[in-house]
Amino acid sequence: MSRLGKKPILIPQGIEVTISGQSVSVKGANGTVTRNVSPLIVVSVLPDKSAVTLSLKKETPESKVLWGTWVSHIYNMIEGVKKPFEKRLIIEGIGYKADVKGEELILSVGFSHQVTLKIPKDIKVVSDKNGILVSGVDIERVGDFAAKVRSVKKPEPYKGKGIHYSTEVVRRKQGKKTA
Repeated sequence: MSRLGKKPILIPQGIEVTISGQSVSVKGANGTVTRNVSPLIVVSVLPDKSAVTLSLKKETPESKVLWGTWVSHIYNMIEGVKKPFEKRLIIEGIGYKADVKGEELILSVGFSHQVTLKIPKDIKVVSDKNGILVSGVDIERVGDFAAKVRSVKKPEPYKGKGIHYSTEVVRRKQGKKTA
């Protein structure tokens, strides 16, 4: 049984949770996030709208596994509309840079051409001197776009050039030794 699933998820002031069928929508100051919940899980809002509870339709091994997962998803939805999620990427390398023009992120990272990535509508991207800040209300969309940006030029192990997360430690190799 899920320890997380047994506890209700508290709804902070100013955030509205609505349920229609298997769709859960969370609306707050920063935006709206909607997800379709698994048919094995029952989501309900308490009558005083202070908390969300999740329960199982039928106890099966699969539904027990999904119970805690969906609690985490709904908790992340509430946290995202309260305060947007952020991922910071660092660009290392001489001449490497990133520019945001309209709805596109343009990366110059050592290729013979510039790499252009289309920024999704619900994600905000800001570039500064040596980094990129990706933010948005949906944690999965933010992480997915940040991973897509990082995959353009992963950090190489000898000089560390490339794009990496601010919390990531790039393992460096020694290189050739001179005799």
